[in-house]
Amino acid sequence: MASWPTGRLLSAAARLVEQRWTARLETLGLSHAGLIALHTLRGGPLSQRALARRCQVTDQTMSRTLDRLSRSGYVTRVPDPLDGRRSLARLTPAGEDVLATSEQIARDDSSVIGALGGDAAFRRQLIELIAHLSGS
Repeated sequence: MASWPTGRLLSAAARLVEQRWTARLETLGLSHAGLIALHTLRGGPLSQRALARRCQVTDQTMSRTLDRLSRSGYVTRVPDPLDGRRSLARLTPAGEDVLATSEQIARDDSSVIGALGGDAAFRRQLIELIAHLSGS
């Protein structure tokens, strides 16, 4: 690995972190998509279409994600008071709890990020790299 270019090292590290994170999320009955939806719903109830747009996925993908979250008791669908033909997805107390648990795991569980843990300097460098590469 010492001879690998930096991009390959970052890619390998990202895959390993993602595999560990996926395994931890599965213990909570969550997927990456579900976690993003829960995080987005923290701001308040949204229609499926608005939630899909904010999460940058298709309506069909969001429909499946909301179905799984609803079966797990993490979201509920309620009638939209402004338009009775559609419903809004809303976090349940269980959804708020699992979101808080996942955030704590992301912060504190060394099995997810390994030896880095809460390395603020490394996080800043990653944020700068991502911003630079995305043109932000």
